[in-house]
Amino acid sequence: MKALVLGGSGFAGRHVVAALIARGHSVVVGTRGVRWRGIGSGSEAVPRVRARFETLTNAAAWEPVLDGIVNCVGVLRERGRETYDRVHHLAPAALAAACRSRRIRRLVHISALGLTDAARSRFIRSKLDGERAILRSGATATIVRPSLLDGEGGFGARWLRSIARWPIHVVPADATGRIAVLQAGDLGAAVAAICEAESAPPILELGGTRNMTLAQHLAALRAASGRAPARCIRVAPLLARLGSHVCDLLHFSPFSFGHLELLRHDNVPSRGALDHPLAAAAELVPLCSCEGELEMDANYRDAVASPTLSGDQPPPSDRARSTSAIRASRAAAIRSVSACRSWRCESRTSR
Repeated sequence: MKALVLGGSGFAGRHVVAALIARGHSVVVGTRGVRWRGIGSGSEAVPRVRARFETLTNAAAWEPVLDGIVNCVGVLRERGRETYDRVHHLAPAALAAACRSRRIRRLVHISALGLTDAARSRFIRSKLDGERAILRSGATATIVRPSLLDGEGGFGARWLRSIARWPIHVVPADATGRIAVLQAGDLGAAVAAICEAESAPPILELGGTRNMTLAQHLAALRAASGRAPARCIRVAPLLARLGSHVCDLLHFSPFSFGHLELLRHDNVPSRGALDHPLAAAAELVPLCSCEGELEMDANYRDAVASPTLSGDQPPPSDRARSTSAIRASRAAAIRSVSACRSWRCESRTSR
């Protein structure tokens, strides 16, 4: 298969590219600029094309000629013509329309968990508008909604790990929503599995097996580094919101008003039966990848006192597997269905 990965130079995109290459596929990276730093063997040699979403807001502007397209493009904050509406809504809608007219085998769109109509953030609303436009387009598409991502090269992941080292953790008092941290490498493997599958549901929600609040996540990160527990200070909601707007205005840190809204409610995969074959097969991809220093750290795994697993399943046994066994599981993800659950994958047919 030949796949175009839009936003392939970004955090999630680099892991998707690496996963596709590891499975033997040909990849082209679509990126805003010319800078490119791949992950894994062979990723440095992939061809690149320039793709600026703010200029690709109608179907005629797209000329996809590949078997599959993965869209990982997103902007944390607006810059000039790179508005939320153009990048998250209009360009993906145009891309989906082009995919339908050219009968592209599959479009995989990376979105996010926790998008709601009640959100006041234009960042969140634009992503939700983009999802709906893709679903209405008639294209063969799957929307992937991951929870918080951790891993190599992540802007937010680097910030959270740095903050976790501080002796005092300052968190919004209303940031009571739970997150299900997922390794970016495992997101990449899941997307590659979707690209290879003969059929896939329109929406897949992905997340790790442990649900925790932001404060618990920071505490777990700190414990993983071998440090004593930090003091947690809760900031009043109004002050936290003011701080998020200041960060947006100054383009400082990954903390934004949109993320503050997301932290106020759960961002974990929905509970329930997994009745789609792809979802069951994809569960073979382990949350604890061999390269993931955070999730392989026993201190981190033990830091959350009462982890909530998907349904009533027992703790996953993949953590004890050898490197070769884990990689073999990934290779078998599309070929078989297993009861092993290392991360949760919930399929949905409608919102």
